[in-house]
Amino acid sequence: MTEKKIRVLVAKPGLDGHDRGAKVVARALRDAGMEVIYTGLRQTPEMIAEAALQEDVDVVGLSILSGAHMALAPRILELLKKNGQDQVRVFIGGIIPDEDLPRLKEMGITGIYGPGASTEDIIKEVRAAVQLRGA
Repeated sequence: MTEKKIRVLVAKPGLDGHDRGAKVVARALRDAGMEVIYTGLRQTPEMIAEAALQEDVDVVGLSILSGAHMALAPRILELLKKNGQDQVRVFIGGIIPDEDLPRLKEMGITGIYGPGASTEDIIKEVRAAVQLRGA
C-alpha cells in the first residue's frame, strides 16, 4: 500500500512580484516527495482558495513580501473555511514583523517563516502538521 503524497499549493498573493523564495520552497517540498502546485504571481485570495479546492490540497503555503499579510491571510483562511477546507494547513513565508506572529497563529496559520528559514525545518513542520491533522 502506497502512502498518499502530501499535496501542497504554493501561492503568491497580492501585488508582490518577487517569487524566488516561493520557488525555492516549492522545489524543496517537491524534492522531499510532496506534490507541489505553484500558482504563480499576483494571485487573489479567491484564486488561491479556488485552486486549493480544485487541487484538493493538504497544505497552502503563502509567500508574502509586500506587508499585506494581515489583510491577505485572514481572507484566505475565511475562504478555505467557506469551501469546507478547515483541515487545510496554511503556512506563510516572507517579511513578517515579530509583533504580527501571535495574531497570525491565533487566526490559524500553522507555520511562519522569515528570510533564511531552513527548508528542512519547513519540510519537517509541513509533514508534522499533516500527520497531526490526520490523527
